Amino acid sequence: MAERLKPVDVVTIGVGLTGSLMALELAKTGLKVVGIERGAPRYTVPDFQSPAIHDELRFSIRKGMMQDNMKEAVTFRNSSDETALPIRRWASFLPGTGLGGSFVHWNGQSFRFQAADFIYKTHIEQRYGKKILDPELTIQDWGVTYDELEPHFDRFEYLCGVSGKAGNIKGTIQRGGNPFEAPRAREYPTPPMKEPYFGALFRKGAGSLGYHPYPQPSANLSQPYTNPEGLALQQCVFCGFCERYACEHFAKASPQTIILPTLLKNSNYELRTNCQVVRINLDSSRKRATGVTYADAAGREFEQPANLVLITAFPLNNVRMLLLSGIGKPYDPKTGEGVVGRNYCYQTTGGATVFMDESININPFMASGANGTMIDDFGGDNFDHGPLGFIGGQYVGAIMTGGRPIEFHPTPPGTPNWGLKWKQAVARHYNHTVLVQQHGTSTASRLNYLDLVGIILVIGLTGWSVTARVVRSQVLSLKERMFVERGRMIGSSNMHILLRHIFPNAFPLIFANTILTVAISILSESVLAFLNLSVKNNVSWGRIIAEAYQHDALTIGMTEWIIVPGLCIVFLVFGFYLFGYALDEILNPRLRRR
Repeated sequence: MAERLKPVDVVTIGVGLTGSLMALELAKTGLKVVGIERGAPRYTVPDFQSPAIHDELRFSIRKGMMQDNMKEAVTFRNSSDETALPIRRWASFLPGTGLGGSFVHWNGQSFRFQAADFIYKTHIEQRYGKKILDPELTIQDWGVTYDELEPHFDRFEYLCGVSGKAGNIKGTIQRGGNPFEAPRAREYPTPPMKEPYFGALFRKGAGSLGYHPYPQPSANLSQPYTNPEGLALQQCVFCGFCERYACEHFAKASPQTIILPTLLKNSNYELRTNCQVVRINLDSSRKRATGVTYADAAGREFEQPANLVLITAFPLNNVRMLLLSGIGKPYDPKTGEGVVGRNYCYQTTGGATVFMDESININPFMASGANGTMIDDFGGDNFDHGPLGFIGGQYVGAIMTGGRPIEFHPTPPGTPNWGLKWKQAVARHYNHTVLVQQHGTSTASRLNYLDLVGIILVIGLTGWSVTARVVRSQVLSLKERMFVERGRMIGSSNMHILLRHIFPNAFPLIFANTILTVAISILSESVLAFLNLSVKNNVSWGRIIAEAYQHDALTIGMTEWIIVPGLCIVFLVFGFYLFGYALDEILNPRLRRR
C-alpha cells in the first residue's frame, strides 16, 4: 500500500523546462511545490564536463540523454489500420530523461510563431477561401492572439539570453533581421552569433536572388549574459557538440543554466529525482485531480496529495499519463470525438547537400546547435499559396551543427558505401560540403494522433521471441538426427522431411511453449494492470485488484474484491498449464508410444 505523504499545493510531473518554469513562478507566490522527475539529478558541473560529454557514440548514436526505448517503448504506425511496432532506435522525437529533460540536449534554435498561426483557420479561409483546406485537416484558431502572447515571448527570450537580430520592432522593419517576423517589443537580449563561412556563402547567394537572409536566432549565446534571475551564462565556443549533448560551458540555455539554481534555493520548492509517477489520482467524481502516486528508485510507492497537478513531461509522455490515468476522452479518428491525443504535430524536414570545390574550406566541426543563415521568404503564409493549392511553408537555411566524425561523412551520389573509394570521397568532401536545410509546417490532420496500444498486443509483440528461440534450437537439433539423414539419403524432398519428420517432433514443444506464453501473458497483463501501467479503461482482474487495494479493501473488510479476482487469475493460468500438459500427452509421438 502506498505511503501517504503530507499534502502540498502543487506537484509537477517532470522537471524539464516547463516543469521548472512553472514551479519557479508558483513557488515565488508562496505555494509549496514538489517536482517529481523520473530521471537522475544532473548538473553542468560535474555531469556535463569534457571529455565525457564529447562522446559521440554514447550521445549521438546511442542517444544517451534520451528515454530508454528498450525499457519504455513508444510504438509507431503509418496509418490506423497498421500494426503499431516499437521504435527501437530514436530518429525523431528524442524525449529526454533526467533532470532538465529534453531542454538539456536541444540545439537552441529559438523561433516565435507568426501572428497568423494563432488565427490559422480564419486567416487561410479569408485569404484563399474554404476550398483550399483539405477535409482531412483539423486546423483551428488557437483562442489567443500573438499580441496577447508577445510579452511572454519577450520574457522567455530574455530569460534564455537568445542571440539574434530583430527584423520587426513595433511594426518597423529592421535591416539585417527577418522582415517576415511578427512585431516584437524590442531587440534580442544578445546580438547574433558570429556568422560561419557556410552562412556567409548562403547569405550572398540568397541575397543575390532577392531573398532576405538573416542570422539564425540561437539560445547558444554570442556573448556573456546575466538573465533576469541573476544567473550568468557564457559565450558559445563553437565546440561542435551541442544538439543531443549538454553544454559544458554554461553557454546554452537549459533549466540547469537559467532556472534551477534559483528554484532549488527557494524554500517553497522540493525536488525528487529517480521517481516515476504511476498515475494521477482523481476524486470520486473523476473530474478533479487530488495528487499523484509514484515509485522511487527503491521501488517504494508513495501517494503525494496536491491541490494542483501539472503534467509537464515530454508531449508523448503527457498524453500517455492522461490516458493511463483515465483523464479526458481519448481521441477517435473514425468519429472525430475525444481530445486526448488529437492533432499531434511534429516536424516536416528536408534538405540538400552542396559539394563545393576544394578551394572552399567550410570547417564544419566548428559549429553550435543553432548557428547559420536562413531565409523566411517561404515560411508560413509569407507567399501566395492560391495558385499552388496547398498551405504551409518552410524556412530554408545553411545550418550545420557540427561535423562530428561518426555522423558527418558527406559523399556524392555514386560513391561506394565502403572501402577505399568511400574513404577517399569522405576525405575529399568533408571540409568542402554545405548542408542546406528546410524545416516546414506540420499541419494538424485527422489521422495524426497519439493513443495507447492494447496491452495484449504489446505483450504479443514482445513475448514471441522466447518461443522462437526454443523452437529454433529444437529444429536445429532435429535436422541432425539419424532419421532425417536417412530421409535425405533415400531422396526425400525438404518439404517431405519438414512435414513428416521435423514438424511432428517439434509441434509438441511449439504448442507447450505457446500455452506457457499465454499463461505468462495473463499474469503480465494482471501485474501491469495492478501497477496502473495498462490501459486505464480496460476491465481486467488486475484492474479490479488495483482499485480494491487503492480503496483500502483489506482494512475495511471487503477482501472478496481482492481474493476473488486473484483466485480467478490463479485458476485460469493453472488451467492453461493443465491444458498444455494434456495436449502434450496426446500430440507428442514419444508419449503416444507409451
